[in-house]
Order: sequence, then C-alpha cells, then structure tokens
Amino acid sequence: MVVLKGQAPEGERNFYDRDETLKKILAQSLPADFLQYADRELSSFGGLAANEIDERARHTDREGAPRLEKYDRLGEDISHVWVNEGYKKTVEETYATGIVGYVHKDIPELGRKGNYVYSFAQGYLLSQSEPGFYCPVTLTMATAYLLDKFADEEVKSRFLPHVCATGNFELFEGATFLTERQGGSDVGANEVKAVKEGADYRLYGEKYFASNAGMAGVAMVLARIEGAAEGSRGLTLFAVPWRVDSKLNGIKIRRLKDKLGVRAVPSGEVEFDGAQAYVVGDPSQGLKYMMEALNLSRICNAVASVGIMKRALDEAAEYAERRNAFGRKLTEFPMVQDNLMKLRAKQEFETVAIFDLISLYDRVTEGEATADEQVLNRLLIAILKKESAEQAIHFSHEAIEMHGGNGYIEDFVTPRLLRDAQVLTVWEGTANILGLELIRLVNKFSAHEVFIRHVNSRLDGLAATVEVEVVRGKLKVLQVELTAFADFDTDLQTFEAKGLMQKMAWLYENMIALEWAEKHAGIYVPLAEIFTEMTWNTREVGGAMKTVNYFSEVMGE
Repeated sequence: MVVLKGQAPEGERNFYDRDETLKKILAQSLPADFLQYADRELSSFGGLAANEIDERARHTDREGAPRLEKYDRLGEDISHVWVNEGYKKTVEETYATGIVGYVHKDIPELGRKGNYVYSFAQGYLLSQSEPGFYCPVTLTMATAYLLDKFADEEVKSRFLPHVCATGNFELFEGATFLTERQGGSDVGANEVKAVKEGADYRLYGEKYFASNAGMAGVAMVLARIEGAAEGSRGLTLFAVPWRVDSKLNGIKIRRLKDKLGVRAVPSGEVEFDGAQAYVVGDPSQGLKYMMEALNLSRICNAVASVGIMKRALDEAAEYAERRNAFGRKLTEFPMVQDNLMKLRAKQEFETVAIFDLISLYDRVTEGEATADEQVLNRLLIAILKKESAEQAIHFSHEAIEMHGGNGYIEDFVTPRLLRDAQVLTVWEGTANILGLELIRLVNKFSAHEVFIRHVNSRLDGLAATVEVEVVRGKLKVLQVELTAFADFDTDLQTFEAKGLMQKMAWLYENMIALEWAEKHAGIYVPLAEIFTEMTWNTREVGGAMKTVNYFSEVMGE
C-alpha cells in the first residue's frame, strides 16, 4: 500500500514520530539536552495518543460519557460525577507526563523546569485523539498559572503541589468558573458572593457553565465580596477546594450539560452554599488575574484546533489514498490533490505560527519580553485563536466530505472531530469577543502599529521572491486599513474588527510560511507558494495547477 507522508500503516500510528514540522519547531526552540528528552518522551506519548488514548476517546464519546450521580441510596446529595475507567487511565497517564506540572517544577532528569513550548507540543498530540480531555488539562494549566503567579505562600503550598502532580502527590485537576446565567461573557454582571467568616470566606450562588465539575480538586472562582463595588472591578479571585476533609465543600452540581461534542469533559451547573474559599492575590484584581489565565486558555484552544486540523487532514489523506472511484484512486484526481494540498499548506503554517506565538508567550511569562512584545503577544493570541478555531471546523467538514457517506458514520473519527471542533469557536471567547479585544489593544496600546512593525521587520530579513513581494503589498494595504480603523467610532470599529483580524492572521501566517521556505527549503517551498496563492486568490483561471504539480513531492509516495 502507498503510505502518505505523516501516515503509518494500521496498528503502527504515532502522532509524533512522522511529524517533521513539529520536530523542527522543537529543534529551534529547545536546548540540546531538553530536545533529546522531549524527543524521547513525545515519541512515547505520540504512540499512546494515537492508539490507546484514541480508542478510549471513542468509547467515552459514544458509550462512556460522564454521568451525574446526584444522590446516594439514602437520598443524600453527593453530586458525584462518574467517569469510565479508560478515561481515568487517560487522566493518569497524561498528567504523569508533566503536561501541566513541568511548566512549574523541575523535570527530574534535567534538573530544571520545562516550558510552554514542550507542554503545548504534548497538548497538540493529545488533541489529535482527545480534544475533549484537553479541556480539563487546559483548566488545570490555568489553575496552576493563577496559583503560581498570584497566590500567597500559604494558598500556593496548599494547592499547587497537587495541581502540578506527576505521580508524587494526589492529583487535583483544576477548573476556572466564570460564567453565570445572567452574565455570560458580561462577567461584570456576576452575582456569586463571598461572605467573610472568621479568617475564611464562604461562597454563595451559582455558576452556570462550569467545566470539569466533579473532577476538579480545586476550582478558581470569581466572586464578589460583600460590600465590594459593582461591575467587574468588584470581583475577587478565590481558590475553592472541591472537598474538605473528604466531604463536599458546600458544593452541589445541579445537572451536567448535554453537549454537542467534547463529551469527555463534564460541564455542569454548580451551586455554592457556604463553600470554603481562599483569596488569591489582591482582592481588587480578580478579573485581571482571570483574564491573564484566559489568554493562556486561548492558546490551549488554538493548540486543540491545530490538533484537530492535523487529525482531519491525516484522515482525509489516508482515506483518499485507499479509496477507489471510477477506476482510479481519489488521490489521482486533480480536484482531490488540490483540496489536500491546500489543507496541508494551511495546517503546516498555522501550526508553526501558533508555536511561534508560544515561544513569545514563554518569554512573556518569564519576564523577558519588551513592552511591544507583550502587546504583540495579546494581539496574536486573539487573532490566531479566532482563525484556528474556525479552521478546525473547516478541516473537519473537509475530512467528512472526502470520506463521502462514510464521513458521516460514527465508525469513523470524522463526526467526532466536527462535533469537538465546533465548541472551539465558543470557548475562551467567540469571534465577537475577540474582536472587542482587538479594539481594546488598538485603542489603548496602538497594537496595529506594533503588528505592522513586527511583520515588516521579519519580511525585511527575507530574500526577495514573488511571494515576499505579494505579502509586502498586502501588508501595505492592511496598514492603511488599520490606521483608518484606529480612528473609527465605536460602532464602526466593532463592525470592521473581525474582518481585519482575519487579514492579520493571514499575513502573519504567510510571513511564517515564507520564513520556513527560506530556512528549511524542501516541501516548505512549494507549500509556501501554495499558501500565498490560495490566501490572496492570485491564481487566474487556466493558470498553473501548483497544487497538482507539487502533489507527489509534498504528499509523498
């Protein structure tokens, strides 16, 4: 059988071993000893994700979704969430890799901490099989971030070792509870209140969409201390243990949500009735802290998106190579070659762009970034989260169409990919919310000017090619549009924001594509040409069929 690059015969799948782009990303991001460690560990995890975790994910999605056991046999409210044994095994194996822990504590073999590049490489592999479970991992990452950066030593020592456990402590998965029924994205409308009781606080009220309910050992919760100001400025961040002395900590789950996808994560309506809570950081800065964690979660969202994109592309390419129609393999038809090559170009360079952002994010979290880089970091998080989430849906749709009727059948992974992808445009901020972030960054920090300078600088480092000149021309047009945008009134800014964000994402990814073509040559040269042509629609009817002409070279024999 012909095997496409990036694919392995049945029973030999490994999401890492054949991913040359991910290996190149790591090689340029990690020091030698860390790279050697990461290569070995990711190979092991890539095999696990492609086989055992993938099979468990199928079972969880179809027959083994979490269930709420509300009452025990005596009628007591126990609000217990049942998860299947395979899911528990995935939890154990994934956190043992240090996907959360090694961002905040030393890797024993190396004697130093890991970083987000390595953690997100693990998340990228995991998301190719179980993006639903990557949600709890994301929430645990955000919880660890908040505790490590903002909690005092007492609160930190109480929870952080458990949240960062890799087998040495009892694991506390994390959660971040923001959404309330009357508020939604309008967090300033939140009503959960915190009442002082001695040295502690007790929480009262409800959170309407609380993911990882019943599985989290500690939740990070925004609540309003009695007497605090109205609106978002009056919110304080609390660490709330799920249990105290082995008993529920004044917490009840009203029900679990029956979701379209990502069924692995239990999302519920949670009630607080005197839950013991610990203030995290400055009581007046709760929303600010949570927004920092939200930016981390948005990167996780983007990583999950490119993971789904990669799996969808691989499934589509493998099926097209196996499937015969009208006496020929699907991969022999120009329209199929065109489709697969365009998906390949987008997936490769969107992945590289997101890891380029992650390298910047590592520098920001380590306090090594300039003021402009901090603004650029926030801007790229918004535009790449939006673009990648929308592309995850598109890729899933394309994979289904490539399979024909089989793509709609639950025997194949494609329906689950589409259902899981759909939530990524909603979680951590819809396109409308991200558009408001662009407006804030432009109005407050002139982020558009930072973006233009940054892309121009990197283009200046490239040799002149037809594609580089195309991108320069598009950047000049965008600069004019963004300059005008900065002076629009509020209504017009909100109207134009999403369209401009898409152009910014395209330009950034195109710049990345051209850098990789120059630095790594090989398949990245034709892929960069194809990315530029399809992004800006420069091909004329009847022109050269680059996607067809380069198909064998890129997709392999």
